[in-house]
Amino acid sequence: MDFDLTDEQLQLRDAVARWAERAYTFERRRADIAAGGFDSGVWQALTELGLTGLTVPEVHGGMGQGPVEALVTLQALGNALLLEPLAAAWVAAAMLQHGGGSALQAVWLPRLAAGELVVPALLERRSRHDLGRVACQASADGDHWRLSGRKHVVPAGDQAAAWIVSARAPDGLALFWVERSAAGVHLSPYPLQDGSRAADLVLEATPAQRLPGNGAATLQWGADVGAALACAQAVGVMERALALTVDYLKTRHQFGVPIGSFQALRHRAADMKMALELARGMAVYALLKLTAPEAERRQAVARAKVQVGQSARFIGQQAVQLHGGIGVTDEYAIGHCFKTLTQLELSWGDTSHHLGIVAAGMTEEANVGA
Repeated sequence: MDFDLTDEQLQLRDAVARWAERAYTFERRRADIAAGGFDSGVWQALTELGLTGLTVPEVHGGMGQGPVEALVTLQALGNALLLEPLAAAWVAAAMLQHGGGSALQAVWLPRLAAGELVVPALLERRSRHDLGRVACQASADGDHWRLSGRKHVVPAGDQAAAWIVSARAPDGLALFWVERSAAGVHLSPYPLQDGSRAADLVLEATPAQRLPGNGAATLQWGADVGAALACAQAVGVMERALALTVDYLKTRHQFGVPIGSFQALRHRAADMKMALELARGMAVYALLKLTAPEAERRQAVARAKVQVGQSARFIGQQAVQLHGGIGVTDEYAIGHCFKTLTQLELSWGDTSHHLGIVAAGMTEEANVGA
């Protein structure tokens, strides 16, 4: 298998990195946090770059790109510590393409590509990381549906034009399309620990359109895509954390010499680099396995999320410790890296959750208890 990037993929990566270096500086990010964690100007810039439509088919006005292009884009944006929920918008687009039906796709995929924000609303307070535990109820109302329930930690939920909502219908788990203008919608926005924006979505007999595909299968597809994208973004954040740490070791002096000359600290930096490369390889593995059969895909994504979560925790902690006191100040980027890695580790199932999936798969393959 050829792991070299094509010229077009390299150009995409470099273009995104140049935009981030020029327009999404650390100072811009801090201003973004102070403004509530979502900057409409940044989102418009991402739209103008074509990134909101990166994974949308060309027939619907997007760029029609695949997992490798998503990988290099998110690594570059992770390096910049982007707050805006581009990955969540891509998950919504993936779910819409998987089980949304041609009519809904024809209307909304061009709007997603043009920058209208649509995000999944799947988490509930009692579900932990099991998206199949759904208390939100769907009831038939003639030819239509009405939803009642509450969704938790919806990415930039109060900025979205629509949401993909999971609910329990009389015939089982299903997915529904809910527009912002629908009656009975209530939103409570709040900041997350990394400075990004989320909201609780309360639905009170809210009109909704049911997605025609298999709800459980589309939900699992969205969860796998979301976890794989989180892995890619986390690799970019870890790259930033390692680069900042190595630079600090070179410039911080103690006893008249750079602290990077101390062998023990050099070994710790080397361990951080090894953890990063392990995470990078598994992030590539997860994204390339998205086209595999469901069982194989789910195992691959879970394995990647475990390794990336372990690497993120190790690199984040080492980076803060090697910086010392400055590492926990809001004015310095390394603390923001650690918070972002923590948030990504919790997204789409934490390390413990995915370790359970990996363990269950190993048990089945070994026929334990058979």
